[in-house]
Amino acid sequence: MSTGVLKKFYNSDEWKLFREQIILSRRKNGRVICEHCGKTIVISKHIQVHHLEELTEENYKDVNISLNPANVVVWCHICHNKHHKRFCGGGHKRREKAVYIVYGPPMSGKSSYVTEHMEKGDLVVDMDKLYEAVSFMAPYDKPENLKYNVFAIRNYIIENIRTRYGGFRTAWIVGGYANKVERERLASDLGAELRYISATREECINRLDSSNDYRQEHKEEWIMYIDKWFENFVE
Repeated sequence: MSTGVLKKFYNSDEWKLFREQIILSRRKNGRVICEHCGKTIVISKHIQVHHLEELTEENYKDVNISLNPANVVVWCHICHNKHHKRFCGGGHKRREKAVYIVYGPPMSGKSSYVTEHMEKGDLVVDMDKLYEAVSFMAPYDKPENLKYNVFAIRNYIIENIRTRYGGFRTAWIVGGYANKVERERLASDLGAELRYISATREECINRLDSSNDYRQEHKEEWIMYIDKWFENFVE
């Protein structure tokens, strides 16, 4: 997606109304079903309205393409990400009691990668989810005064992972980990495998623009997070 006119189009009231109407019209028994894999999409932010004929700067003004119900499908985020080949590293083979550190820039799709590959009984450590659990705030709204509490919880769970405490099957640790020394030290300490979710700064900004949640409402803050990650990242 272009960072210019297409971004503006996807943020327009015209597109948002069209998108909402498409989702409502394709509900089945009150459920939103992915038209690719057939699974129910439970989380609203995972609903993707995808153009079959991709929009370009040349054709987006043609309503027979951009706002044509016959040219869009409703997909879950996993099918949408697979279509756009957003994740690197190919397939994922599971190992019991394995630990994976999933890292990359904000908005790169780390949580989506874990959601795609995890199974029931896996243990996931994600700072965003921990903040949400202890604060009851909206996703990605992270009160600064709770930072040390959340870090303490994360560290406690990571220690359980290090000692393989409990009955978890596979553990997933989600984070930015831009600093190579820190992430490799953690991987060594946990006996973990690193999974890098690759995305350019432009791709991250584009996804931020279409996030439709707290992050969209605080764009400047999240752009700062994205820029900081790329400034600090060492391969």
